[in-house]
Amino acid sequence: MSKPVVAIVGRPNVGKSTLFNYITKQRISIIEDTPGVTRDRIYAEADWRGRNFTLIDTGGIEPFTGDYIKKMMLRQAEIAVETADVIIFLLDMKTGLTAADDDVAVILRKSQKPIVVAVNKSDNVGDIPPAAYEFYNLGMGEIYPISSIHGLGIGDLLDAVYEHFPEDMDYEQDEDIIKVAVIGKPNVGKSSLINSILGEDRVIVSDIPGTTRDAIDTFVERGDKKYIFIDTAGIRRKSKIDESIERYSVIRSWTAVDRADVCIIMIDANDSVTEQDTKIAGYAHEQGKACIIAVNKWDEIEKETGTLEKMRKEVIDKLEFMDYAPVVFISAKTGQRVERLFELVDFVFDQASFRIQTGMLNDVLNEAIAMVQPPSDKGKRLKIYYMVQVGIKPPRFVLFVNDKQLMHFSYERYIINTLRRNFGFEGTPIRLIIREKGQRQL
Repeated sequence: MSKPVVAIVGRPNVGKSTLFNYITKQRISIIEDTPGVTRDRIYAEADWRGRNFTLIDTGGIEPFTGDYIKKMMLRQAEIAVETADVIIFLLDMKTGLTAADDDVAVILRKSQKPIVVAVNKSDNVGDIPPAAYEFYNLGMGEIYPISSIHGLGIGDLLDAVYEHFPEDMDYEQDEDIIKVAVIGKPNVGKSSLINSILGEDRVIVSDIPGTTRDAIDTFVERGDKKYIFIDTAGIRRKSKIDESIERYSVIRSWTAVDRADVCIIMIDANDSVTEQDTKIAGYAHEQGKACIIAVNKWDEIEKETGTLEKMRKEVIDKLEFMDYAPVVFISAKTGQRVERLFELVDFVFDQASFRIQTGMLNDVLNEAIAMVQPPSDKGKRLKIYYMVQVGIKPPRFVLFVNDKQLMHFSYERYIINTLRRNFGFEGTPIRLIIREKGQRQL
Protein backbone atom coordinates (compact mmCIF):
# COMPACT_ATOMS: atom_id res chain seq x y z
CA MET A 1 0.00 0.00 0.00
CA SER A 2 1.49 3.35 -1.02
CA LYS A 3 2.04 6.09 1.54
CA PRO A 4 0.14 9.35 1.14
CA VAL A 5 2.07 12.60 1.62
CA VAL A 6 0.64 15.30 3.91
CA ALA A 7 2.09 18.84 4.05
CA ILE A 8 1.55 21.32 6.90
CA VAL A 9 1.41 24.80 5.38
CA GLY A 10 0.76 28.30 6.75
CA ARG A 11 2.30 31.70 7.36
CA PRO A 12 5.21 31.97 9.83
CA ASN A 13 4.81 31.31 13.54
CA VAL A 14 1.39 29.63 13.57
CA GLY A 15 2.72 26.41 15.17
CA LYS A 16 3.46 24.18 12.19
CA SER A 17 6.55 22.58 13.74
CA THR A 18 4.78 21.95 17.04
CA LEU A 19 1.96 20.17 15.20
CA PHE A 20 4.50 18.21 13.15
CA ASN A 21 6.31 17.03 16.29
CA TYR A 22 3.05 16.04 17.98
CA ILE A 23 1.78 13.96 15.04
CA THR A 24 5.11 12.23 14.40
CA LYS A 25 5.67 11.68 18.15
CA GLN A 26 9.22 12.94 17.71
CA ARG A 27 10.99 16.17 18.52
CA ILE A 28 12.33 16.67 15.00
CA SER A 29 11.41 20.19 14.01
CA ILE A 30 13.04 23.10 15.84
CA ILE A 31 10.40 25.01 17.76
CA GLU A 32 10.99 28.70 18.33
CA ASP A 33 8.75 31.74 18.58
CA THR A 34 10.85 33.56 16.00
CA PRO A 35 9.18 33.45 12.56
CA GLY A 36 11.16 31.62 9.90
CA VAL A 37 13.03 29.15 12.12
CA THR A 38 11.98 26.22 9.92
CA ARG A 39 13.65 27.39 6.74
CA ASP A 40 13.81 23.97 5.18
CA ARG A 41 11.23 21.26 4.88
CA ILE A 42 11.46 18.39 7.32
CA TYR A 43 9.66 15.11 6.75
CA ALA A 44 8.98 12.02 8.83
CA GLU A 45 6.75 8.96 8.88
CA ALA A 46 3.50 8.95 10.84
CA ASP A 47 0.40 6.78 11.01
CA TRP A 48 -3.28 7.20 11.68
CA ARG A 49 -6.02 4.57 11.77
CA GLY A 50 -3.61 1.94 10.50
CA ARG A 51 -2.47 3.96 7.47
CA ASN A 52 1.14 5.10 7.25
CA PHE A 53 1.83 8.48 5.68
CA THR A 54 4.69 10.92 5.15
CA LEU A 55 4.29 14.25 6.96
CA ILE A 56 6.12 17.36 5.74
CA ASP A 57 6.81 20.41 7.87
CA THR A 58 7.45 23.58 5.85
CA GLY A 59 8.80 27.04 6.44
CA GLY A 60 6.22 29.80 6.80
CA ILE A 61 4.80 31.22 3.57
CA GLU A 62 5.15 34.96 3.00
CA PRO A 63 3.95 35.42 -0.60
CA PHE A 64 5.08 39.03 -1.09
CA THR A 65 8.59 39.46 0.25
CA GLY A 66 11.89 40.75 -1.06
CA ASP A 67 13.95 38.75 1.41
CA TYR A 68 15.95 36.03 -0.39
CA ILE A 69 15.69 33.46 2.42
CA LYS A 70 11.94 34.00 2.70
CA LYS A 71 11.60 33.64 -1.06
CA MET A 72 13.38 30.29 -0.86
CA MET A 73 11.12 29.26 2.02
CA LEU A 74 8.13 30.17 -0.13
CA ARG A 75 9.45 28.11 -3.02
CA GLN A 76 10.06 25.08 -0.81
CA ALA A 77 6.58 25.36 0.67
CA GLU A 78 5.16 25.53 -2.86
CA ILE A 79 7.09 22.37 -3.75
CA ALA A 80 5.73 20.67 -0.65
CA VAL A 81 2.22 21.59 -1.81
CA GLU A 82 2.97 20.14 -5.26
CA THR A 83 4.32 16.96 -3.65
CA ALA A 84 1.48 16.45 -1.16
CA ASP A 85 -1.68 14.41 -1.53
CA VAL A 86 -3.37 16.35 1.30
CA ILE A 87 -2.60 19.79 2.78
CA ILE A 88 -3.15 20.93 6.36
CA PHE A 89 -3.64 24.71 6.23
CA LEU A 90 -2.67 25.89 9.71
CA LEU A 91 -3.97 29.19 11.11
CA ASP A 92 -3.61 31.04 14.43
CA MET A 93 -6.65 31.60 16.65
CA LYS A 94 -4.90 34.25 18.74
CA THR A 95 -3.95 36.55 15.87
CA GLY A 96 -7.14 35.91 13.91
CA LEU A 97 -7.49 35.89 10.15
CA THR A 98 -4.86 38.07 8.50
CA ALA A 99 -4.16 39.34 5.00
CA ALA A 100 -1.19 36.94 4.85
CA ASP A 101 -3.56 34.03 5.54
CA ASP A 102 -5.70 35.15 2.59
CA ASP A 103 -2.58 35.23 0.40
CA VAL A 104 -1.62 31.69 1.46
CA ALA A 105 -5.19 30.53 0.79
CA VAL A 106 -4.92 31.82 -2.80
CA ILE A 107 -1.76 29.73 -3.34
CA LEU A 108 -3.39 26.63 -1.86
CA ARG A 109 -6.57 26.94 -3.94
CA LYS A 110 -4.48 26.98 -7.12
CA SER A 111 -2.98 23.62 -6.16
CA GLN A 112 -6.42 21.97 -6.45
CA LYS A 113 -5.33 19.57 -3.69
CA PRO A 114 -7.58 18.51 -0.77
CA ILE A 115 -7.16 21.09 2.00
CA VAL A 116 -8.04 20.62 5.68
CA VAL A 117 -8.18 23.90 7.65
CA ALA A 118 -6.85 23.75 11.23
CA VAL A 119 -7.01 26.71 13.63
CA ASN A 120 -4.20 26.35 16.15
CA LYS A 121 -3.85 27.73 19.69
CA SER A 122 -7.47 26.88 20.50
CA ASP A 123 -7.08 25.86 24.11
CA ASN A 124 -10.74 24.94 24.60
CA VAL A 125 -11.82 22.58 21.86
CA GLY A 126 -15.22 21.01 21.49
CA ASP A 127 -17.80 23.50 20.33
CA ILE A 128 -16.22 25.92 17.88
CA PRO A 129 -15.29 29.08 19.83
CA PRO A 130 -16.88 32.30 18.56
CA ALA A 131 -13.48 33.71 17.56
CA ALA A 132 -13.02 30.85 15.10
CA TYR A 133 -16.01 31.68 12.92
CA GLU A 134 -14.13 34.40 11.04
CA PHE A 135 -11.95 31.68 9.50
CA TYR A 136 -14.98 30.43 7.57
CA ASN A 137 -14.56 33.60 5.51
CA LEU A 138 -11.77 31.80 3.68
CA GLY A 139 -14.46 29.71 1.99
CA MET A 140 -12.44 26.49 2.38
CA GLY A 141 -15.02 24.36 4.16
CA GLU A 142 -15.00 22.94 7.69
CA ILE A 143 -12.46 24.23 10.20
CA TYR A 144 -10.84 22.21 12.99
CA PRO A 145 -9.84 24.05 16.20
CA ILE A 146 -6.73 22.43 17.71
CA SER A 147 -3.99 23.01 20.24
CA SER A 148 -0.66 21.64 19.01
CA ILE A 149 0.98 22.13 22.40
CA HIS A 150 -1.71 20.31 24.39
CA GLY A 151 -2.72 17.83 21.67
CA LEU A 152 -6.37 18.93 21.70
CA GLY A 153 -8.53 18.31 18.64
CA ILE A 154 -5.76 16.66 16.64
CA GLY A 155 -7.60 13.34 16.40
CA ASP A 156 -10.53 15.03 14.65
CA LEU A 157 -8.08 16.84 12.37
CA LEU A 158 -6.34 13.60 11.39
CA ASP A 159 -9.69 11.91 10.80
CA ALA A 160 -10.47 14.66 8.28
CA VAL A 161 -7.03 14.25 6.66
CA TYR A 162 -7.51 10.48 6.50
CA GLU A 163 -10.73 10.89 4.52
CA HIS A 164 -8.71 12.51 1.73
CA PHE A 165 -6.04 9.81 1.51
CA PRO A 166 -5.96 8.53 -2.06
CA GLU A 167 -6.98 4.99 -2.78
CA ASP A 168 -4.28 2.76 -4.24
CA MET A 169 -4.43 2.53 -8.02
CA ASP A 170 -6.00 -0.64 -9.41
CA TYR A 171 -2.69 -2.12 -10.47
CA GLU A 172 -1.38 -1.76 -6.94
CA GLN A 173 -4.02 -4.29 -5.88
CA ASP A 174 -3.27 -6.71 -8.74
CA GLU A 175 -1.13 -9.47 -7.28
CA ASP A 176 -0.12 -10.58 -10.78
CA ILE A 177 1.75 -7.32 -11.38
CA ILE A 178 5.30 -7.08 -10.03
CA LYS A 179 6.22 -3.54 -8.95
CA VAL A 180 9.90 -2.79 -9.54
CA ALA A 181 11.62 0.35 -8.19
CA VAL A 182 14.80 1.41 -9.98
CA ILE A 183 16.83 3.24 -7.33
CA GLY A 184 20.29 4.74 -6.97
CA LYS A 185 22.22 7.95 -6.69
CA PRO A 186 21.80 10.61 -9.41
CA ASN A 187 23.14 10.10 -12.92
CA VAL A 188 23.73 6.38 -12.48
CA GLY A 189 21.55 5.54 -15.50
CA LYS A 190 18.13 4.75 -14.03
CA SER A 191 16.12 6.52 -16.73
CA SER A 192 18.33 5.02 -19.44
CA LEU A 193 17.59 1.56 -18.06
CA ILE A 194 13.84 2.18 -18.16
CA ASN A 195 14.14 3.39 -21.76
CA SER A 196 16.19 0.33 -22.66
CA ILE A 197 13.56 -1.93 -21.10
CA LEU A 198 10.77 -0.15 -22.99
CA GLY A 199 12.66 0.16 -26.22
CA GLU A 200 11.56 3.77 -26.50
CA ASP A 201 12.31 7.13 -24.92
CA ARG A 202 9.39 7.18 -22.47
CA VAL A 203 11.51 8.84 -19.77
CA ILE A 204 13.69 11.92 -20.29
CA VAL A 205 17.36 10.98 -20.25
CA SER A 206 19.96 13.61 -19.42
CA ASP A 207 23.54 13.80 -18.15
CA ILE A 208 22.42 16.49 -15.69
CA PRO A 209 21.87 14.92 -12.25
CA GLY A 210 18.36 15.45 -10.93
CA THR A 211 16.43 15.41 -14.23
CA THR A 212 13.88 12.95 -12.85
CA ARG A 213 11.98 14.99 -10.26
CA ASP A 214 9.36 12.46 -9.31
CA ALA A 215 8.73 8.74 -9.23
CA ILE A 216 7.32 7.74 -12.63
CA ASP A 217 5.31 4.54 -13.06
CA THR A 218 5.57 2.69 -16.37
CA PHE A 219 3.48 -0.39 -17.17
CA VAL A 220 5.33 -3.17 -19.04
CA GLU A 221 3.81 -6.39 -20.36
CA ARG A 222 6.19 -9.13 -21.43
CA GLY A 223 4.69 -12.41 -22.50
CA ASP A 224 2.24 -13.39 -19.78
CA LYS A 225 4.05 -11.31 -17.13
CA LYS A 226 3.09 -7.77 -16.08
CA TYR A 227 5.34 -5.23 -14.40
CA ILE A 228 5.22 -1.68 -13.09
CA PHE A 229 8.67 -0.09 -13.33
CA ILE A 230 9.09 2.91 -11.05
CA ASP A 231 11.82 5.30 -12.16
CA THR A 232 12.88 7.47 -9.25
CA ALA A 233 14.76 10.67 -8.72
CA GLY A 234 18.37 10.05 -7.77
CA ILE A 235 19.00 9.91 -4.03
CA ARG A 236 21.94 12.03 -2.88
CA ARG A 237 23.57 12.40 0.50
CA LYS A 238 21.72 15.06 2.51
CA SER A 239 24.73 17.38 2.54
CA LYS A 240 24.71 17.33 -1.26
CA ILE A 241 21.05 18.24 -1.65
CA ASP A 242 21.32 21.93 -2.41
CA GLU A 243 18.37 22.37 -4.71
CA SER A 244 15.02 22.53 -2.93
CA ILE A 245 13.15 20.59 -5.61
CA GLU A 246 15.51 17.66 -5.21
CA ARG A 247 14.83 17.50 -1.49
CA TYR A 248 11.21 16.65 -2.21
CA SER A 249 12.22 14.14 -4.87
CA VAL A 250 13.94 12.13 -2.13
CA ILE A 251 10.56 11.66 -0.40
CA ARG A 252 9.12 10.15 -3.56
CA SER A 253 12.16 7.91 -4.00
CA TRP A 254 11.85 6.42 -0.51
CA THR A 255 8.11 6.05 -1.09
CA ALA A 256 8.84 4.19 -4.34
CA VAL A 257 10.90 1.67 -2.36
CA ASP A 258 8.01 1.24 0.08
CA ARG A 259 5.60 0.51 -2.79
CA ALA A 260 7.87 -1.89 -4.65
CA ASP A 261 8.03 -5.67 -4.60
CA VAL A 262 11.53 -5.69 -6.10
CA CYS A 263 14.26 -3.02 -6.03
CA ILE A 264 16.93 -2.77 -8.70
CA ILE A 265 19.81 -1.00 -6.97
CA MET A 266 21.91 0.63 -9.66
CA ILE A 267 25.65 1.10 -9.11
CA ASP A 268 27.93 3.10 -11.42
CA ALA A 269 30.75 0.78 -12.53
CA ASN A 270 33.08 3.77 -12.79
CA ASP A 271 32.56 4.65 -9.11
CA SER A 272 32.18 1.15 -7.68
CA VAL A 273 30.14 1.12 -4.43
CA THR A 274 29.99 4.50 -2.68
CA GLU A 275 28.81 5.35 0.83
CA GLN A 276 25.55 6.65 -0.61
CA ASP A 277 25.02 3.40 -2.54
CA THR A 278 25.36 1.58 0.78
CA LYS A 279 22.73 3.79 2.41
CA ILE A 280 20.30 3.34 -0.49
CA ALA A 281 20.76 -0.43 -0.46
CA GLY A 282 20.43 -0.42 3.33
CA TYR A 283 17.04 1.29 3.14
CA ALA A 284 15.71 -1.32 0.69
CA HIS A 285 17.10 -4.07 2.94
CA GLU A 286 15.49 -2.59 6.06
CA GLN A 287 12.15 -2.39 4.26
CA GLY A 288 12.40 -6.10 3.46
CA LYS A 289 12.43 -5.73 -0.31
CA ALA A 290 13.67 -8.33 -2.77
CA CYS A 291 16.75 -6.78 -4.39
CA ILE A 292 18.99 -7.02 -7.44
CA ILE A 293 22.28 -5.13 -7.66
CA ALA A 294 22.80 -3.87 -11.21
CA VAL A 295 26.29 -2.55 -11.96
CA ASN A 296 25.64 -0.16 -14.86
CA LYS A 297 27.99 1.37 -17.49
CA TRP A 298 29.91 -1.90 -17.69
CA ASP A 299 30.67 -1.07 -21.33
CA GLU A 300 32.83 1.85 -20.15
CA ILE A 301 35.19 -0.33 -18.09
CA GLU A 302 38.45 -1.59 -19.57
CA LYS A 303 38.44 -5.36 -19.21
CA GLU A 304 41.18 -7.82 -18.48
CA THR A 305 41.16 -11.34 -17.10
CA GLY A 306 39.24 -11.44 -13.83
CA THR A 307 37.88 -7.87 -14.02
CA LEU A 308 34.25 -8.94 -13.59
CA GLU A 309 34.87 -11.30 -10.68
CA LYS A 310 37.07 -8.71 -8.97
CA MET A 311 34.29 -6.12 -9.23
CA ARG A 312 31.67 -8.64 -8.07
CA LYS A 313 33.72 -9.42 -4.96
CA GLU A 314 34.17 -5.71 -4.25
CA VAL A 315 30.42 -5.09 -4.53
CA ILE A 316 29.57 -8.03 -2.27
CA ASP A 317 32.21 -7.01 0.30
CA LYS A 318 30.92 -3.43 0.51
CA LEU A 319 27.28 -4.56 0.62
CA GLU A 320 27.90 -7.52 2.91
CA PHE A 321 24.56 -7.08 4.67
CA MET A 322 22.97 -7.80 1.28
CA ASP A 323 25.06 -10.80 0.26
CA TYR A 324 21.84 -12.60 -0.70
CA ALA A 325 21.23 -10.23 -3.65
CA PRO A 326 22.28 -11.32 -7.15
CA VAL A 327 24.75 -9.01 -8.91
CA VAL A 328 24.43 -8.39 -12.65
CA PHE A 329 26.70 -6.27 -14.85
CA ILE A 330 24.76 -4.29 -17.44
CA SER A 331 24.89 -1.41 -19.86
CA ALA A 332 21.62 0.48 -20.10
CA LYS A 333 23.14 2.36 -23.04
CA THR A 334 23.92 -0.69 -25.19
CA GLY A 335 21.29 -3.03 -23.74
CA GLN A 336 23.92 -5.49 -22.50
CA ARG A 337 22.28 -8.03 -20.13
CA VAL A 338 19.13 -5.89 -19.73
CA GLU A 339 17.05 -8.95 -20.70
CA ARG A 340 18.72 -10.81 -17.85
CA LEU A 341 17.16 -8.31 -15.44
CA PHE A 342 13.66 -9.58 -16.26
CA GLU A 343 14.72 -13.13 -15.39
CA LEU A 344 16.20 -11.93 -12.11
CA VAL A 345 13.14 -9.81 -11.23
CA ASP A 346 10.90 -12.87 -11.70
CA PHE A 347 13.31 -15.05 -9.76
CA VAL A 348 13.79 -12.86 -6.66
CA PHE A 349 10.06 -12.06 -6.57
CA ASP A 350 9.28 -15.79 -6.47
CA GLN A 351 11.95 -16.33 -3.82
CA ALA A 352 10.49 -13.56 -1.63
CA SER A 353 7.00 -15.09 -2.05
CA PHE A 354 8.06 -18.68 -1.26
CA ARG A 355 6.27 -20.55 1.55
CA ILE A 356 7.61 -23.64 3.32
CA GLN A 357 5.45 -26.34 4.87
CA THR A 358 5.81 -26.37 8.65
CA GLY A 359 6.79 -30.03 8.78
CA MET A 360 9.60 -29.62 6.25
CA LEU A 361 10.74 -26.43 7.99
CA ASN A 362 11.08 -28.15 11.36
CA ASP A 363 12.89 -31.15 9.88
CA VAL A 364 15.56 -28.73 8.65
CA LEU A 365 15.56 -26.88 11.98
CA ASN A 366 16.05 -30.07 14.01
CA GLU A 367 18.94 -31.12 11.79
CA ALA A 368 20.56 -27.70 12.22
CA ILE A 369 20.21 -27.89 16.03
CA ALA A 370 21.74 -31.38 16.05
CA MET A 371 24.74 -30.15 14.02
CA VAL A 372 25.37 -26.98 16.08
CA GLN A 373 24.12 -26.84 19.65
CA PRO A 374 22.21 -23.68 20.69
CA PRO A 375 24.14 -21.27 22.94
CA SER A 376 24.05 -21.30 26.73
CA ASP A 377 24.65 -18.71 29.44
CA LYS A 378 25.54 -19.34 33.10
CA GLY A 379 24.62 -22.99 32.78
CA LYS A 380 21.26 -22.37 31.14
CA ARG A 381 20.97 -23.56 27.55
CA LEU A 382 18.71 -22.15 24.88
CA LYS A 383 16.00 -24.62 23.90
CA ILE A 384 14.39 -24.25 20.48
CA TYR A 385 10.97 -25.89 20.25
CA TYR A 386 9.74 -25.27 16.72
CA MET A 387 9.49 -22.76 13.88
CA VAL A 388 6.61 -21.52 11.71
CA GLN A 389 6.54 -19.26 8.67
CA VAL A 390 4.17 -16.34 9.25
CA GLY A 391 4.63 -14.17 6.17
CA ILE A 392 6.16 -13.50 2.78
CA LYS A 393 7.74 -10.54 0.97
CA PRO A 394 9.99 -10.80 2.92
CA PRO A 395 9.77 -14.37 4.29
CA ARG A 396 9.13 -14.11 8.02
CA PHE A 397 9.60 -16.90 10.54
CA VAL A 398 8.79 -17.19 14.24
CA LEU A 399 11.15 -19.31 16.32
CA PHE A 400 9.73 -20.48 19.65
CA VAL A 401 12.28 -20.87 22.47
CA ASN A 402 12.43 -21.25 26.24
CA ASP A 403 14.20 -17.90 26.87
CA LYS A 404 14.78 -15.42 24.07
CA GLN A 405 17.48 -13.66 26.11
CA LEU A 406 19.67 -16.70 25.47
CA MET A 407 19.47 -16.30 21.69
CA HIS A 408 22.74 -14.89 20.35
CA PHE A 409 22.81 -12.97 17.07
CA SER A 410 25.42 -15.40 15.69
CA TYR A 411 23.03 -18.33 16.20
CA GLU A 412 20.22 -16.35 14.56
CA ARG A 413 22.53 -15.86 11.59
CA TYR A 414 23.26 -19.60 11.60
CA ILE A 415 19.53 -20.40 11.44
CA ILE A 416 19.01 -17.90 8.58
CA ASN A 417 21.98 -19.31 6.67
CA THR A 418 20.54 -22.79 7.16
CA LEU A 419 17.24 -21.64 5.66
CA ARG A 420 19.06 -20.17 2.67
CA ARG A 421 21.19 -23.27 2.18
CA ASN A 422 18.13 -25.56 2.15
CA PHE A 423 15.45 -23.41 0.52
CA GLY A 424 17.25 -20.70 -1.43
CA PHE A 425 15.62 -17.35 -0.63
CA GLU A 426 18.08 -15.70 -3.02
CA GLY A 427 17.54 -11.99 -3.50
CA THR A 428 15.39 -11.47 -0.42
CA PRO A 429 16.01 -10.62 3.24
CA ILE A 430 14.72 -13.06 5.85
CA ARG A 431 13.09 -11.89 9.07
CA LEU A 432 13.51 -14.13 12.11
CA ILE A 433 11.27 -13.32 15.08
CA ILE A 434 12.15 -14.88 18.44
CA ARG A 435 9.25 -15.71 20.77
CA GLU A 436 9.08 -17.54 24.05
CA LYS A 437 6.73 -20.51 24.05
CA GLY A 438 3.21 -19.37 24.86
CA GLN A 439 3.63 -15.94 23.24
CA ARG A 440 1.55 -15.04 20.21
CA GLN A 441 3.14 -15.69 16.83
CA LEU A 442 2.70 -12.14 15.50
